[in-house]
Amino acid sequence: MRIAVFGAGGVGGYFGGRLAQSGAEVVFIARGEHLNALRRDGLRVDSIAGDFHLREVQASDAPGEIGAVDVVLLTVKSWQVSEAAQAMGPLLHDDTLVLPLLNGVEAAEELAALIGPQRVLGGLCRLVSFVAGPAHIRHTAVAPSLVFGERHGRATARVAALRTELAKAEGFEVHTPESIETAIWSKFLFIAPVSGVGAVTRVPVGELRTIPETRGMLEEAMAEVAALAAARGVTLPNDIVARTLDFLDAMPPDSTASMQRDILAGRPSELEQQSGAIVRLARPLGVPVPVNACLYRSLLPAERRARAQMSSDTS
Repeated sequence: MRIAVFGAGGVGGYFGGRLAQSGAEVVFIARGEHLNALRRDGLRVDSIAGDFHLREVQASDAPGEIGAVDVVLLTVKSWQVSEAAQAMGPLLHDDTLVLPLLNGVEAAEELAALIGPQRVLGGLCRLVSFVAGPAHIRHTAVAPSLVFGERHGRATARVAALRTELAKAEGFEVHTPESIETAIWSKFLFIAPVSGVGAVTRVPVGELRTIPETRGMLEEAMAEVAALAAARGVTLPNDIVARTLDFLDAMPPDSTASMQRDILAGRPSELEQQSGAIVRLARPLGVPVPVNACLYRSLLPAERRARAQMSSDTS
């Protein structure tokens, strides 16, 4: 099975690296100094699950040079889905599976509209990782896992085959739940509130969860996401908010979310795909989301400034 990892950042670098370490044929789609370092030095991963260094990896910035593959792991930022879909055409044949491992609840649907619904699975990943330097990934928290399935919810032979292939790698678990939609919304209930509250307060989870006022914000924001999911017909466990807070309590105290890190660094972020999506999806359903709306509005000026700067830098 030939696998392309489209985006070699914290997520793609970790899971693609583990797959390559296991002997899978993996090619990374990267660019800039990150690509240069991958070609020159290989891929280094520092991980709580065990460090490793791949001295040689396949990497390119030109999908046309790679050709068709069996699986594409899409690991770019959620706001880059359209750009990635336009670029990945040479990687696709009729039976190629595309597995988006992105934050938010809209990526698979957006991707399906651009490259065809028959190719796209629903998916998510769990871990805290980031790019520590060119071709250098650091995984600092959360036992890594890949979770995926058919978006229509039925078991299929192709999902079973992909699970068997991915499960050959060490360093992460693989799950194919009965409902991938429930799994995606369960993660969204965690990541969007933590990202928003973390970005507004500018502190890691160790402080968010111990200060009563910020813990209360998190709990209220999570409850709003649960209500939105219910209004959209997504079944979540009745105790999902309590479970999610328990998960947060078990994380290393210095953990931060990727959206939070991007906003604090002045980079474009996934604000529209996280806090913004909650507000946008809730509006036509009449679901009140005041905490998430406040987070979104508070962070929007910084987001617009970062995007204006990005446009200026590329013009």
